[in-house]
Amino acid sequence: MNSATAATFIPDLMRDLRGFAVLCEEALALASREHQALAETGSYQPFEFFQLRKDLLGRLDPLMIEIRRWRQFWQQSDPVERGGISDVKAMIQMLQDLIVRILQLDRENQQSLLRRGLVPARQVSSFAAPPNHYVASLYRRNTSP
Repeated sequence: MNSATAATFIPDLMRDLRGFAVLCEEALALASREHQALAETGSYQPFEFFQLRKDLLGRLDPLMIEIRRWRQFWQQSDPVERGGISDVKAMIQMLQDLIVRILQLDRENQQSLLRRGLVPARQVSSFAAPPNHYVASLYRRNTSP
């Protein structure tokens, strides 16, 4: 990767990572609102949250395609050059932490839905906990140079 490409690559990557961070923050806020709604004794409106998640996923899909493309550029770039770009590394670490928080909260929400009987019995197995090493393997896979 030549320096002209690297000069445009990093700002564009950071732009897309910031866009991804905005969607992650939105997902966390949605999961938090759903968690609060599930904790209240009032009536929970699952369709409202379903629609919001569906909209969020629709906006996330195209961005994920770009992130995958950037990952290829990142992996093909010079390791020395990558090592000097602390902004990208810090952003990726922040995103990983944010995603873990979203996953944890979503898992709690799924368990609450299950306790309320709002999950069909055929889907109960989908709420099984991932293996203990699952999150650690995600970190290793996404942080390796």
